[in-house]
Amino acid sequence: MALSVPLKARAKVRDFALSLPGAVEEFPWDESAVVKVNKKIFVFLGAEGNGESPGISVKLKDEEVHGHALAVPGAAPTAYGLGRHGWVSVPLTGESAPADMLCDWVEESYRTIAPKRLVAELDAR
Repeated sequence: MALSVPLKARAKVRDFALSLPGAVEEFPWDESAVVKVNKKIFVFLGAEGNGESPGISVKLKDEEVHGHALAVPGAAPTAYGLGRHGWVSVPLTGESAPADMLCDWVEESYRTIAPKRLVAELDAR
């Protein structure tokens, strides 16, 4: 069965996130996936194919990038108070940002969360 456009975007974002130095995937809420570095979450991937629209949440400290992410239709500050700290939830729909841009946002979130030695390893690639 072919994946829908949103699930293809989610798969690309997941694969990209897991390619970053020290990144690991965990499932702290049953089917909901997160990717962590140094035991800290840098991207929430949600559950794949749970009937809800797929989406991601990332931490974006750069004000311009943060504003751009919030301009995506349906995007909003992440719930549970995370939005106050720069987290943005972006739905993966036909109207969302291109997968490459989502990956750029994941990388920014990673750089915000990861230890300097792992960021240096990423920069050396």
